Amino acid sequence: MKKIFITGALGQIGSELTIKLRNIYGTDNVIATDIRKNDSEAAQSGPFEVVDVTDTKTMIETARKYEADTIIHMAALLSATAEKNPVFAWNLNMGGLMNALESARELKAQFFTPSSIGAFGPSTPKDQTPQDTIQRPTTMYGVNKVAGELLADYYYHKFGVDTRGLRFPGLISYVTPPGGGTTDYAVEIYYEAIKNGRYTSYIDKGTYMDMMYMPDALNAIIDLMEADSSKLIHRNSFNVTAMSFEPEEIAAEIRNSIPGFEISYDVDPARQQIADSWPNSIDATAAKEEWGFKAEYDLEKMTIDMLEKLKK
Repeated sequence: MKKIFITGALGQIGSELTIKLRNIYGTDNVIATDIRKNDSEAAQSGPFEVVDVTDTKTMIETARKYEADTIIHMAALLSATAEKNPVFAWNLNMGGLMNALESARELKAQFFTPSSIGAFGPSTPKDQTPQDTIQRPTTMYGVNKVAGELLADYYYHKFGVDTRGLRFPGLISYVTPPGGGTTDYAVEIYYEAIKNGRYTSYIDKGTYMDMMYMPDALNAIIDLMEADSSKLIHRNSFNVTAMSFEPEEIAAEIRNSIPGFEISYDVDPARQQIADSWPNSIDATAAKEEWGFKAEYDLEKMTIDMLEKLKK
């Protein structure tokens, strides 16, 4: 990776990934793009272009202008938001992905886009979900992710585009506020613990979902993109995970730092239904074997760091 072009650079992952990549590869070598510009560090600290990912011509021309050799496509509508507007979600998530892949094909660039545990569904094995298993999601977001994995595979086999991807679990960050994901309760709970000492969860107790702390997610993207292409069997997309917990367990961990913390429940049926269709835990063996994936943060270590950073 020498000239990196990022779509959705001001989103949940993109905003932190942009800064990390600029620190590693040089400020001028990471071009951030999004549908609009704001005053965030990602937008202001280096090259930035306003790009609508549904505009094929603009995306390709902008990537070519900077002579991008790597395209990281992060622009997408998240799970809960996508369910509220499925037609818009399809047009943005799939149309944007097709345009990003076409840009990579035109420029002969390396390509990354994230998938998700949302690509699994109710008929997928719930515990230690295998890398290769049935994928029949029941959400528009999940359908988009499965189609995206297949589309990226198609561009690799048909056009030789070096496509790569990760099936992310819920991502937890102290930098970017929640953005419409089903797993966002695990971000909100830390904010509310510090502000109010209590949290009302929209996900029911006993609901296990895989999670990962953002520093591990960013490292996983970089490690995969730097991995030897000849050793990659799966490409699109690798299961990755760091921990699996339910709301009561994260609350108990928070109490180690905030003893009086209280959790209650007001379950959102729509988001609970999505959560119930996802795995309890997933198997990341393929990622470990093919490119050395390893997560540094477990629930205890992440909670200590989250609370410390948010208090500042």
